Amino acid sequence: MIVVDAKQIRLNKSLKITNEQLRKALYDIVRIIAKITEIRDPYTAGHQRRVFQLATAIAKKMNLPKDKIEAIQIAGLLHDIGKIGVPADILVKPGRLNEIEFALIKEHPRIGYEILQDVSFPWNIANIVLQHHERLDGSGYPQGLKDGEILFEARIIAVADVVEAMNSYRPYRPALSIDSALEEISKNKGKLYDKDVVDACLKLFKEEGFKFEE
Repeated sequence: MIVVDAKQIRLNKSLKITNEQLRKALYDIVRIIAKITEIRDPYTAGHQRRVFQLATAIAKKMNLPKDKIEAIQIAGLLHDIGKIGVPADILVKPGRLNEIEFALIKEHPRIGYEILQDVSFPWNIANIVLQHHERLDGSGYPQGLKDGEILFEARIIAVADVVEAMNSYRPYRPALSIDSALEEISKNKGKLYDKDVVDACLKLFKEEGFKFEE
């Protein structure tokens, strides 16, 4: 006969509640940090939140394990945190960036990595943020990584980031249609973007009617 220890049951229940509270607090803090980042760049307000939405949907569509989905959610909310280190006048410049200005923009993944690398996340958030502008053919930045060198979570953030950015207004161009964004990832799947990630993203929009929530 197994004797159930009531005290141990209460302790386990208490620990579960505490862990849930800590996880909620973590997400709340991450959302606040994301909002602070967007305050400096009003033209991309809501961008990180919408990338979070699409990246989460892609990860779930691909049936990724819970821990990878959570890593993608946190990284999605924080992927542009490095823009804190980019001069605000460059972020909101209405015209085309010159070579020096674009070089500064391209540093934001590295700045984000430096900000996040000492945070004790249970996931590899700093490196996902560092790699979200890398491309399979090595044409991305800041490290010029190729294919297998790029974390899978970063590949998902990359696709979600491109689709959301193209579909949103920017000071240097009007918002493009979602069809244009999907065409971009479709024609470059396997070259710039992970094929399986692109296929999952296309199915979400074309078969399941995915839409960004405001």
